[in-house]
Amino acid sequence: MTALYAGLDVSLELTSVCVVDEEGRIIREAKVASEPDAIKRELRSTLGDYLRVGVEAGPLSQWLCFGLKDAGLPVVCIEARHAKAAMGAMNRNKNDRNDARSLAQLVRSGWFKAVHVKSRPSQELRTLLTAREFYVNKLRDHENEIRGLLRPFGLKVGKVGARDFEARARELVAGNPLLELCTHTLLAEREAMKKALADLHRALLRLTENDELCRRFMTIPGVGPVTALAFKATIDDPARFRRSNDVGAHLGLTPRQYQSGETDVRGRISRSGDAFTRAALFTAAHVMLTRSRQWTAIRAWGVRIAQRSNLKKAKIAVARKLAVIMHRMWRDETPFRWGAAA
Repeated sequence: MTALYAGLDVSLELTSVCVVDEEGRIIREAKVASEPDAIKRELRSTLGDYLRVGVEAGPLSQWLCFGLKDAGLPVVCIEARHAKAAMGAMNRNKNDRNDARSLAQLVRSGWFKAVHVKSRPSQELRTLLTAREFYVNKLRDHENEIRGLLRPFGLKVGKVGARDFEARARELVAGNPLLELCTHTLLAEREAMKKALADLHRALLRLTENDELCRRFMTIPGVGPVTALAFKATIDDPARFRRSNDVGAHLGLTPRQYQSGETDVRGRISRSGDAFTRAALFTAAHVMLTRSRQWTAIRAWGVRIAQRSNLKKAKIAVARKLAVIMHRMWRDETPFRWGAAA
């Protein structure tokens, strides 16, 4: 049987397919619907033994990967930055056909970085976290919009808590019919978003309460339900990391390095990987260093870093250490170790 490799350039409606042999010669090219069954039929129409089928990481990649794997095809998901660099080097003109050709040659050569395709339960958990974060951000934007609309009239909401915001806004616009109409309408939408956020947050709390791993994570000072669930959904399978120290780099919490000859410069953190989980770990580190009253060895370590450097670098270092510790707790099924007495 002829050894075959395939590249799939996926868009919302159509997918460009390119099949090459082990010498890199193009065997077949086509455009099919972006559906697992349609892609499977197109690939099976070419006689040969597929060694790799490459899909660039994107919104539909996980769904397509599961469908193609169920059909028995050796599909790999390629890291988007690697795919972009390779496609830019191979083709000056960017189009779907050329992108599919580049992906096919990329998987044939093996010079690519494969992306872990998360399990369906982890994807569902991430959907809950994303929906909740959407409402958190929109509520903040909503309140800022109300503040901005009232400011030109000299009406300043000032520093008020979330509970007192509505009463303060209604108090400011009292007596002005047009401002009352605009403000009350926006406040009604704000109330609806608060209820939706509360429903999502309750679902998140139920999940963490019924999950032994999340409860174990939350024994760490500063780590709450959002951080615990985000870490679990992002890592998905702890066995895919050979060392726990690799988790910090995976989440973009290690510094960049530029080394050439006698030059060796270490810059800011890479910020690669999952931004939501990285921000959640940073928030947990902030709480541990600035609000928690519980002494731990990791907190003492972070305080020492803050004393000789600055607090922001200490938070980043503690966030990276938290990722390592949480992975080790997960992999070894061990509780959090508080360290020696203060």
